[in-house]
Amino acid sequence: MTAYDLLIRNVRVVRPDLDTVEDSDIAIKDGRIAEIEPGIDPAAAREVFDGGGKLAMPGAVDAHQHWGIYSPLDQDTATESRAAAQGGVTTGLTYIRTGQYYLNKGGPYREFFPEVLELSGGRAYVDHAFHVAPMSREHIGELDDLVMEHGVTSFKIFMFYGSHGLHGRSEDQTKFLMTPPGERYDYAHFEFVMRGIQQVREAHPELADRISLSLHCETAEIMAAYTKIVEEGGGPRDLDAYHRSRPPHSEGLAITIASYLAHETELANINLLHLSSAKALDAALRMRTAFPHIDFRREVTIGHLLANLDNAPGIGAKVNPPIRPKEDMEALWGHLIAGNVDWVVSDHACCKDEIKFGDDRDDVFLAKSGFGGTEYLLPGLVGEGVKRGLSLPTIARLVASNPAERYGLHRKGHLAPGYDADVAIVDPSRGFVVSADDSESAQEYSALEGIEIGATVTDTFLRGEQILAAGQVVGEPKGRFVHRSRLDV
Repeated sequence: MTAYDLLIRNVRVVRPDLDTVEDSDIAIKDGRIAEIEPGIDPAAAREVFDGGGKLAMPGAVDAHQHWGIYSPLDQDTATESRAAAQGGVTTGLTYIRTGQYYLNKGGPYREFFPEVLELSGGRAYVDHAFHVAPMSREHIGELDDLVMEHGVTSFKIFMFYGSHGLHGRSEDQTKFLMTPPGERYDYAHFEFVMRGIQQVREAHPELADRISLSLHCETAEIMAAYTKIVEEGGGPRDLDAYHRSRPPHSEGLAITIASYLAHETELANINLLHLSSAKALDAALRMRTAFPHIDFRREVTIGHLLANLDNAPGIGAKVNPPIRPKEDMEALWGHLIAGNVDWVVSDHACCKDEIKFGDDRDDVFLAKSGFGGTEYLLPGLVGEGVKRGLSLPTIARLVASNPAERYGLHRKGHLAPGYDADVAIVDPSRGFVVSADDSESAQEYSALEGIEIGATVTDTFLRGEQILAAGQVVGEPKGRFVHRSRLDV
């Protein structure tokens, strides 16, 4: 009788909790890691996978995705989770909100969220959970139910929606956000969201460490003014124009405001999302010093680490915050190496060609914001990060254990007995050049097109089941929704 369901042998195991990479085997039973030791007897396993001396890393936890933003949620869940598996991602955390895009409806989350679960259920190739944005006063009143009933423990504020839409200036906030008449999505609303989340943390102290608020930090008033300046100034309406219309100090100001509101409301768990510039990181670190009692976490994206205004392929790389000049990209890497960044994500938002571009394909202000990239998260960070001096265990923390621990995924993010057997097999010596044609995503172009990625994910295992074999997605979707307020998760 075999002791294990699967043995992954002949691999170099990368563990976030160790500083060394060790030659070892990984034994798996009932979807969880049972043992990590060298020389485990292959006869003890029903199935054996030979890793050929490649790296075995914890499956990436891509903590920032947007399934269903531009395509129906059921379709996006299927295609974009395949792209996630292709990149060694085994858990995706995706943002949703009421309003335009996503399900294109307003109303309470007690009606909205069950529909989200129904549309995404049974279609994902990776495990998944949702961050939710409270857009109205009614939503603040639903926070406790979202945590306790639906297992949502992370929430989001989009700070720039005051006078900006998703893609640029917006004169009709209520229509865009589908909020009730007379309500404003502004700093006062942000404060009351924070107070509501803190009340839930205090009501459920056993879950308080899992409950956090994430913020997209850009300032609507600054962006509106600079967009007008850029548009009236003439010149190419390209990625550089978009960068200048949403200047880095807009990020810094929003970070400062958000941080003081966290201090005012005593909400300790704050995540500063997709910091894209030297000024944004500077502001975030200043706020850490100013408010040491706030547990700030800082996030950057693989897109901002690999693409800049010099090498991005064009308007397809429009995103919020924008792709920045090369010096900002280098500043992000400097902070990553210095330990000032807590995790790296993709901010994956599949936007098909027919939706992405306006009638003038060279006008950035007519294009939609966002692009895919989850398939490049782990290989991109291994390939470029190792060259720049990041250790492999540090990379494992940045893409797996740190986001898993923050967001209440306590069986994810580590390679250790008792954890879900989520494993990515990575070849650090085999690079490739990004081509959209090779991606499982439904997006027909790539914002990283032509950029060299220095490593390759060859195989991915989700709870011990192989979902990527020799670079190809295999089997039926086995991803599960993770209910994060259950203490056994």
